[in-house]
Amino acid sequence: MVFASVLATAAATGSLPREDAEGAEIEARAVSSTIGPVDREEIADAAADAEADGKSGSAAAEEVVSRSGDRWGAVYDEREYEEFEQALDGSYTGVGVSARRSARDEVTVTAVHPGGPADRAGVRAGDLLLTVDGRAVDKRPVAEVVALLRGDRTEAAEGSSVVLGLRRGDHAWSATLRRARLSTEPVTVRRLGHDASAAVLIKVAAFTKGAGGKVRDAVEAAPGDAGILLDLRANSGGLVTEAVTASSAFLDGGLVATYDVHGEQRALYADPGGDTERPVVVLVDGGTMSAAELLTGALQDRGRAVTVGTRTFGKGSVQMPSKLPGGSVAELTVGHYRTPAGRSVEGSGITPDVGAGPEAQQRAETVLSGLGGGS
Repeated sequence: MVFASVLATAAATGSLPREDAEGAEIEARAVSSTIGPVDREEIADAAADAEADGKSGSAAAEEVVSRSGDRWGAVYDEREYEEFEQALDGSYTGVGVSARRSARDEVTVTAVHPGGPADRAGVRAGDLLLTVDGRAVDKRPVAEVVALLRGDRTEAAEGSSVVLGLRRGDHAWSATLRRARLSTEPVTVRRLGHDASAAVLIKVAAFTKGAGGKVRDAVEAAPGDAGILLDLRANSGGLVTEAVTASSAFLDGGLVATYDVHGEQRALYADPGGDTERPVVVLVDGGTMSAAELLTGALQDRGRAVTVGTRTFGKGSVQMPSKLPGGSVAELTVGHYRTPAGRSVEGSGITPDVGAGPEAQQRAETVLSGLGGGS
């Protein structure tokens, strides 16, 4: 579920519904039987031992995860996990940035929430995040950086402050931000012209709850001869189920991705009845991650869309939540998903059909026009 790249609110990876031991449905971020570098029992034992000694079970679990090398593994206390879930509902308390760890192991801001605290402070996409309240972030898991941005149980209320150390080129500075309650609009739609055949741009910022249905509604509402430009740039993922719903807007059933849970092979399928005739171009970049890559891979492998941009991030791993003694939750990497053609995305990403840099949208519009999708 989150932030394999992360909203500075919570993390985002892919999620699938599963049943826990008590039968209560939770959002599971797992899609493979491959066990990650740390065992859940080891973390649970560390948390239980710490609780028995009157210490923090969450802190003990965090230490085990940190030592494990699980890049996306994280431990959340009850409040943090509640915020995490709220972020997937489209609201959160935070500073309004998305971030990811680059190939150079730097934490880079990938997007800034319009009108949010970070935006008002002049933070921009591409800035490097160096510190949070004086704590260096370069060697911390991304999910831990997110936790620092949100603050602990007593510090994270709306209106509380956090100091960010940032760098842009040769200029380094610090900014004091006040956390705010922010709402996200995961899907925005606009026409790329004024005539009846003008293409429709659908921008998906994240696959939070309801995003897939909004994509489907936008496609159904588009004029019959208008092509679709699906912009997944800087989309750091979200719920796999929402990405599958979005795929159903363009596919008439069929395979979207494969995965397995505890050795049991499974598959995700699009619903029948999608629009299979309308021209579609998908815009991607290095910030396209996780569930967004799952959708991109499905449309590319199925021959349903032309992809334009730069290679995607390459987060095909997925995490599963596990409750720990004391009420905290551990998110551990358990495996990877594959595209309909059997490609693994982890580490390699998805190479677009048409490479394009800063002029990517213009190039995508040209490609869409060539497919007969308007201009």
